[in-house]
Amino acid sequence: MTELAWFKSSYSGNEGTECVEIAWHKSSYSGNEGTACVEVAPSTAAVLVRDSKDKSGPHLTFTPSAWQAFVDFAGSVRSV
Repeated sequence: MTELAWFKSSYSGNEGTECVEIAWHKSSYSGNEGTACVEVAPSTAAVLVRDSKDKSGPHLTFTPSAWQAFVDFAGSVRSV
């Protein structure tokens, strides 16, 4: 299992109040060569997915149930 990387929300103040942090973790299926890497940050409200090579770039947002449906489907598909 990969180590979680925590990031503090840019909307959080420096006073230590109202801080939001999110933990991204890299897929265990991503290679170590730096290609095809995906990071996921799950929470109770949403699951975020991004390209680990473009951390400040766009990300996808799924509801937890939609993410689970995707994971279930992906696990049922066999490679040709």
